[in-house]
Amino acid sequence: MAVVISLGGSMVNGSGNPDVEFLKKFKSLLKGKEKIGIVVGGGKIARDYVKTASNFSKNQFWGDSLAVQATRLNAGLVTRVFPNEACPLVFQDFESAALASAQHRIVVMGGTIPGITTDTDSVLLAEAIGAKRLVNLSNVDGVYDSDPSKNKKAKKFSKMSFSQLLLLANASDNRKPGTNFVFDMIACKLAARTKMELHFVGGKNIQDLPKAIRGKAHRGTIIK
Repeated sequence: MAVVISLGGSMVNGSGNPDVEFLKKFKSLLKGKEKIGIVVGGGKIARDYVKTASNFSKNQFWGDSLAVQATRLNAGLVTRVFPNEACPLVFQDFESAALASAQHRIVVMGGTIPGITTDTDSVLLAEAIGAKRLVNLSNVDGVYDSDPSKNKKAKKFSKMSFSQLLLLANASDNRKPGTNFVFDMIACKLAARTKMELHFVGGKNIQDLPKAIRGKAHRGTIIK
């Protein structure tokens, strides 16, 4: 069985420094026989560089390009967390990653091209390696009906449909580099076309990660 993890860059490097303790926990929870694809986001590094660059140019393409480079830096660090199981390369295309997954238990990617988020990259990698389940691991512990950092009364869903997720994604996905949203609208549509199972797990509940990988109930959100 193959599973893809969309790993938020904020988990790898949330404060400007790599989170060693998180990475150790993450490693300890990925013990098993499952084939794992990991796509790593840019997090704070990406946002800082995009924000700084915007002082000199408002060109969205080059902002996206900086963000993609940040994702690959984080992804390179993740490959070092699994020196004996992960292919040491950070893949930039899905075909190469899929070929490598035949030889390595874990393959790691960052972003691919400007304008395409790591959410979409995660779904495409899942399709490429034949994974029917995708786990989104970030600093938000599930999918809410509004931003929980701004609305204390935000409701978290334990289960939801793709149509519900698409409505939320459409409302929050502004396609600007370095911004946060529930899940990329394009990624939602791609996952829906292959009936991919999506699991959203928060870093504070990281012990739920093995449950999500195996398709079991957890404290986050499940989309089927």
